[in-house]
Amino acid sequence: MEENENPVLPRLLTNQSPSEDREKLNNPFRRDSRSLSPATLTPVSVGRYRAILVKDRPSNALMSRFPPGPKRIFPGSIFLRFRKNPLSFLEQMAHEFGNVSYLRLGRENIFFVNHPDFIRDVLVTNDHNFTKSRAFAHTRKLLGEGLLTSEGDFHRRQRRMIQPAFHSRRIAGFAEAMTKNAERMRSRWHDGATLDVLHQMMQLTLAVVAETLFGADLESEASEVGAVLSATMESLSTRMLPLGAMLAKLPLPGTRRMEACRAKLDEIVYRLINERRRSAREHDDLLQMLLIAQDEEDSTARMTDEQVRDEVMTIILAGQLTTANALSWTWYLLSKHPEVETRVHEELDRVLGSRPPLLADLKTLSYTEKVITESLRLYPPAWMTARRAVNDYKVAAYIAPARSIVMMSQYVMHRDARYFRDPLRFDPERWTPEFNVALPKYAYFPFGGGPRGCIGEGFARMEMILIVATLAQQWKLRLVPGHRVVPQPLIALRPKHGLSMTALRR
Repeated sequence: MEENENPVLPRLLTNQSPSEDREKLNNPFRRDSRSLSPATLTPVSVGRYRAILVKDRPSNALMSRFPPGPKRIFPGSIFLRFRKNPLSFLEQMAHEFGNVSYLRLGRENIFFVNHPDFIRDVLVTNDHNFTKSRAFAHTRKLLGEGLLTSEGDFHRRQRRMIQPAFHSRRIAGFAEAMTKNAERMRSRWHDGATLDVLHQMMQLTLAVVAETLFGADLESEASEVGAVLSATMESLSTRMLPLGAMLAKLPLPGTRRMEACRAKLDEIVYRLINERRRSAREHDDLLQMLLIAQDEEDSTARMTDEQVRDEVMTIILAGQLTTANALSWTWYLLSKHPEVETRVHEELDRVLGSRPPLLADLKTLSYTEKVITESLRLYPPAWMTARRAVNDYKVAAYIAPARSIVMMSQYVMHRDARYFRDPLRFDPERWTPEFNVALPKYAYFPFGGGPRGCIGEGFARMEMILIVATLAQQWKLRLVPGHRVVPQPLIALRPKHGLSMTALRR
């Protein structure tokens, strides 16, 4: 049983009347109106319930040692509400309970923090006291010990070895591949055609990953690989949910799909690694960088085929899927805001004319970049980040016990009216230099932050700007009337029903 969920105990802890109890049950997000200073609190025990005694108050005035949070209506009710709509659930948590709140799912103590200072403290200042949460570790079934899942010294070693492959000078050479593949896609579109833009962006970003990572053309396998990756997202997302470890042990269809996905992706990746090992020709792609990478602290250290495979899987999943979803949300927002789209077209006509965008154009496509930045604010593919505390961790006036999960949500933080005026409005012009300087660092963190921040951020931003510029030169996309757009928070935030849009030639 969760703390403070005994039907009698709430009155012992808060001295509430039965009518107040009923009101809290009817609204499980209702915050206790009392405000208690941490200086007035002293630990005590009530049976097996740890609580805090309020000094200078009646001895029966007790409160939980945890922050406020939703109360269980029936066993499993909190988990069911969270799973039904995680985005709405976390938004309501932040609205009702403020910067720090608490929920218990199964045996997990979960602290939800919603303030830039607390987020920075977890991701940067006290990074040493946190690991990826156990739920995220389940992705090792597919990703192995890649940068996304590895920990400790091994993670730091791998990052040192891989970092040069994502240096800005290095990834600049991939701009041509991004533009070329976008030109190939736009040449296939027909005026008035109905497209599933999510599927189109998945194909396009897979083509870019194939060329920049492998120097290969996987177009013939793109449809199958895309389907495998989509199924992988659903399976991994189930494993990452609270209680996902228990579900993963059951012989469910999702578990079997996960194994089939891994087998198919392994077949492709190991084939490309083996072909490259046997090749005598020099290659200029990320795979070659991974194969020759060495640890700056140990020049003899190289990655095994299995380690290369793990990093390749991570790049495919993190780089391809998240970018495809970010692009899809950008097209959706542009279709809903034709005045913004018009400004993008004006900039493209002025800067590019009829020629394709080049790497050098990134500096002058400033409005297009703002559109991408604002799209990542409203619909960040990485919608939630979680860490597990190694030792007890102080957050605000509370102590998160060792092994607690500290949860942060980009989706919720990016829509916080304290930092973004009119936060639900799609407004690229808000991103002025002055606004950037004044905005707290972790009020906006679509690529995470700290030592575990996304190593491919520069690659992803460049790819999104060049793809939007190339496609928008010739095409406008309009949402098909009646098509429902519902955000679905899997590993990446994606449109649940795809994105059915009509292509209109400019």
